[in-house]
Amino acid sequence: MAVYWYEKAVNNGHLISMCNLGNLYRNGNGVEKDDKKAIELFKISAEGGYLGGIMMLGYCYDFGIGINIDEQKAVELYQKAANLGHNKAQYNLASKYKYGRGIEKDLDKAIYWYEQSAKQGHQKAQNKLKELRTIRKN
Repeated sequence: MAVYWYEKAVNNGHLISMCNLGNLYRNGNGVEKDDKKAIELFKISAEGGYLGGIMMLGYCYDFGIGINIDEQKAVELYQKAANLGHNKAQYNLASKYKYGRGIEKDLDKAIYWYEQSAKQGHQKAQNKLKELRTIRKN
């Protein structure tokens, strides 16, 4: 039933619904799993400026979901959404800096982005922040 309403909203250009429907296709919830369809929806949502769409498109580039892995493109998209306050993108960007994947390793920037995400209540970011601060003390 949700798929029906999301599709109607998508046909009317609703960006959030595009991202949500993309997630249904990515996970195979209520529809047959289709990574290509998911990436199409994430791209349109991201191009429309929806932060969730930008973050999910970055995630797809990061892990090769429906598209070839491109960690630099993932970083670029995470950075865009992180700058606009998306806490999951901030967390993912921090992780990229922490491990130096797709970008030069930089623990100061990792801490900064974990802090931004943690301030918004992202539990994993709070845990990673504690971990990095402990590493820094030693």
